[in-house]
Amino acid sequence: MSTVVIIDIANMFNRPKIATSFSLNKAIVIYPGSCMDLMRQIPDNAIQLIVTSPPYNIGKKYEKRIKLDKYLEQQKEVITECSRILNERGSICWQVGNYVEKGAIVPLDTVLYPIFSNLGLRLRNRIIWSFEHGLHCSNRFSGRYETIIWFTKSDDYVFNLDSVRIPQKYPGKKYFKGPKLGQYSCNPLGKNPGDLWQIPNVKSNHVEKTIHPCQFPVELIERLVLCMTEENDWVLDPFLGTGTSIISAIKHNRKGAGAEVVEEYRQLAMERVTKQIQGTLKTRPMNQPIYDPDVNGNSLRIAPWKDKMDSKQIKMFDKASSKYGKGSKRCK
Repeated sequence: MSTVVIIDIANMFNRPKIATSFSLNKAIVIYPGSCMDLMRQIPDNAIQLIVTSPPYNIGKKYEKRIKLDKYLEQQKEVITECSRILNERGSICWQVGNYVEKGAIVPLDTVLYPIFSNLGLRLRNRIIWSFEHGLHCSNRFSGRYETIIWFTKSDDYVFNLDSVRIPQKYPGKKYFKGPKLGQYSCNPLGKNPGDLWQIPNVKSNHVEKTIHPCQFPVELIERLVLCMTEENDWVLDPFLGTGTSIISAIKHNRKGAGAEVVEEYRQLAMERVTKQIQGTLKTRPMNQPIYDPDVNGNSLRIAPWKDKMDSKQIKMFDKASSKYGKGSKRCK
């Protein structure tokens, strides 16, 4: 008589399973529904970091455009619940852009600030995420940045700066006077990255690109996870999208949870998180230098009309020389 042996592959390789409801003894939760329903399952003070990019109310596929006042009411409801479940030493990072109406923009961080402030949350930074590619405007300058507003629940909060330092610009620089004369003036671990972050956004040639129109890069959230949480802490994304926040969390041994109402995006999040668990998901390495087309000899840097323009300029110079004569002076 043969015996059937059932092997739990997930436990064999110490790979967590993806749950669809929240419990503190789980490690990864992708909830198929609204964030409010998910957060009602979460105890008070349970989450160390809440990081998200909510809908901007600009009519994307995954959102229904509504009046700005109504949008802010909905955001207030979500943010209030986020404040309840946030740990006393925790942080909320709300990544937003602009609301656009009849060609005029409203910076969403400015109109959302009073909601956070009225809940007693303290603004630590407005982090500017700068990128090079995006939609092109014809009646104003094209938008090439978004804002992350970082709030804490108290003055005693987790902030591990050393985990996100970047290389010094002049590591060999020394003090030239004073009691430290001759000593190196830089922190050997690197410098504070500041509040202006230049990180490529996820466009067509990005290794992380999916069908989501407003997907943010893993490395953007990694930096927040590393400096605002410890290992085994919970990271929550109320508007999960394709799972970037959970991916960033489990890459660094944190727990991740999120909710997504669009089934297509939720399935993508499941696939991407599963690949991350298996170690097969491709992501752009954190702090990888931004691609420089000049350094890499990209032929697209040569304008196709350059030779024609040079030719025209030579002819214009020749005509001017013959008109005024060699060595003549046209101006004083």
